Amino acid sequence: MSDKELAKKGGGFLFTKVEPEDIFTPEDLDEMHLMVKKTCEDFGLNKIYPQTEEIEAKNDEVILGLLREAGELGLTGVDIPEEYGGDEADKMTSVLVTEALTYSGSFSTAFGAHTGIGSMPIIYFGNKDQKERYLPQLATVEKIAAYALTEPEAGSDAMNSKTTAVLSDDGKYYILNGAKQYITNAAWADIIIVYAKVDGEKFTAFIVEKGDGVSIDPEEKKMGIKGSSTCSVILEDCHVPVENVLGEVGKGHHIAFNILNIGRYKLAAGALGGSKKALAVSIDYALQREQFKQPIAQFNLIKGKVADMVIKAYAIESMLYRTAGLLEEKMSEVDMNEEGANQKVRDAIREYSIECSMNKVYGSEGMDFVVDEAVQIHGGYGYDEEYPVERMYRDSRINRIFEGTNEVNRMLVPGTLLPKGMQGELPFMDAVFGLKDEIEKIKEQSVPPESPDKEEFIIDCMKKLVLLAMGNAGRKFEQEIEKEQEILAALADMCIEIFAAESALLRAQKIKANSGEDAAKLPMMMTQILVSEMVPKLQAWAKEIIAATFDTEKAAKTEANIDLLCRTHPVNIYGLKREIAEEAYNERGYFLERR
Repeated sequence: MSDKELAKKGGGFLFTKVEPEDIFTPEDLDEMHLMVKKTCEDFGLNKIYPQTEEIEAKNDEVILGLLREAGELGLTGVDIPEEYGGDEADKMTSVLVTEALTYSGSFSTAFGAHTGIGSMPIIYFGNKDQKERYLPQLATVEKIAAYALTEPEAGSDAMNSKTTAVLSDDGKYYILNGAKQYITNAAWADIIIVYAKVDGEKFTAFIVEKGDGVSIDPEEKKMGIKGSSTCSVILEDCHVPVENVLGEVGKGHHIAFNILNIGRYKLAAGALGGSKKALAVSIDYALQREQFKQPIAQFNLIKGKVADMVIKAYAIESMLYRTAGLLEEKMSEVDMNEEGANQKVRDAIREYSIECSMNKVYGSEGMDFVVDEAVQIHGGYGYDEEYPVERMYRDSRINRIFEGTNEVNRMLVPGTLLPKGMQGELPFMDAVFGLKDEIEKIKEQSVPPESPDKEEFIIDCMKKLVLLAMGNAGRKFEQEIEKEQEILAALADMCIEIFAAESALLRAQKIKANSGEDAAKLPMMMTQILVSEMVPKLQAWAKEIIAATFDTEKAAKTEANIDLLCRTHPVNIYGLKREIAEEAYNERGYFLERR
C-alpha cells in the first residue's frame, strides 16, 4: 500500500506522512458552496435568530414553520438524491448547511434530527420503493422524521434493546412493542426510524409511520435546547407492514451504527457553527464593555481567551472538512442504483468511523470550552438569560451525550484501530515492531528550529509516541485490553489531538502553497500553538499508560523514549495569542470565514 493510499484509509494518518494537497480544506470550497452558505446565513440571521424567544418558549408552530421554510429553500434536501426531490449535494455542502444554521440550538437540533439521522437511514439503506414513498416528503418537510434507538435500559448499549417485533400470522405485518426514550422530534414526527428485535433476537430497523399503536409521552423538561421536541415513544401492538423493514432482518445494527457515524461528524459541524457564533458575541461584548477605563478586550487575559476560542474553532473546522473530503471521495465511488449498493455504503461510512468519532469528541468538547469562555468574558452578565451566551452554554452541553456519549466514542477510536491493525487493514504491527529503529534515528536528529518543519517533525514524533503506548499496552493486556478503559481513553485522546493538530498544519501548508505566506501567517501561528500545547498532554498520557502497563523498572526505561519523542522548542504563545486576538477583533469574529 502506497503512502497516498494509506493516508486515505480510516486511521491511516497515524502510519504515514499526509500531504497537504491530499486533504480537503474550507479554502477549497467553490462558488456554489459559498452561495449555499450565504443562503443559510441569511435565513438564520433574518428568520431563525429574530424568533429565538418564541422557539425557546416551545412555540411549535414557529419552529415547524421554520423547518418548512428551510425545505422551500432546498436546505432540508441537500443529502437526498435529485430523483427523490432533493439536491444530492456533496458532503461539504451538507457540512456547510449544518454549520451555518446554528442560530438556535433548538432549531439546529430539530433540523439535524430530521435531515440527518431521521432521513439518512432511508437515503442510504432504503430500497427504491421506500425512497419513492418517503424521501420526497422528507425533502420538502411535508413530513418530519425522527430516529428511535435509545431505550430506558439501552442507552449507549444499543444492542440491549427490549423492543420486540413479531411477524403477524398472515405474514403482512410486524407487530412492535416497546418504549424508546429521549427521541428528538418525537412530538412532531410523522416517520420514525425504529429499531426492534424480531422474535426477541434479530436486531432490525423499521420505518414506522405515526398512527395506531404509536403514542408519545409528554415533553421532557430539559436543561437546554428547550425549543426542540424530546419525548418517549411508546409502541403498543404497532402494526408495521413488512415492506417497511429497512435493510435486512437481523442487520439493523449495520444501519444504526453507520448512521450514528454520519451523525457524529455532522454534530461537529453544528459545534463549529455554535463556536463561531459564541466567539463573535464575546468579541462584540469585550469591545464594548469597559472596566478600569478601557474595553476589557484590551486586557491580555481576555485576548488569550479570545485567541483560544479562535484556535479551537480553527482546529474543529480543519479536521471536520478533512473528514468530509474523505467521506465524499469514498461515497462518490458508490452507484446507489447498483446491486449491493447498501453494502458498499455501509463499508464506505464504516471506513471513517474513527475519524467520525474523533470529530464528535473534539467538536463537542471544543464547543463546550468556547461557550464556557464566552460566559467568563461576559462575567455576571453571562449568567443572565437576557444575554445569548447563557442559552449557548446550556444548549452546548447535550452534544457530549448525543450520538453516543464521548466516553463511548473514545472507546471506539482504539477499539477500531487495534482490530484494523490485527486484520492487516492498517500496518499496525509493522509500525510497532519498527519503532525501535525509528527511535534510534530520532536520537540522531534535532528538532527543526523553524515552522512548519518543526511542527511536521513533532507531529511525526507524536504518532510514534501513540504507537509506542498502544503497542506496549496491546502486548501487555492482549484481548483483555478492552477492560482497561482508562488506557483506551488516553490512547483515544492522543489520537484525537494528533488528528486535530495535523489537520491544522496541513491546512496552513495548503494555504501557503496556494495563497502565499501572508495568507498562511495566522493559520501557522494557530498551528504552532496547537502543537506546542499538545506535546505535554501527550507526554503525560503516554507516561500514565506506561505506568499502568509495566513495573517501575521497565516503565523507567520506556519513559526515556517518551521524553526523547517529546522534545520541542519553547514557543512564545502569549505573543502569538495577542496577535491572533487582534485579528479576531478586527474581523469581529472568526477571521478565516469564507464569503
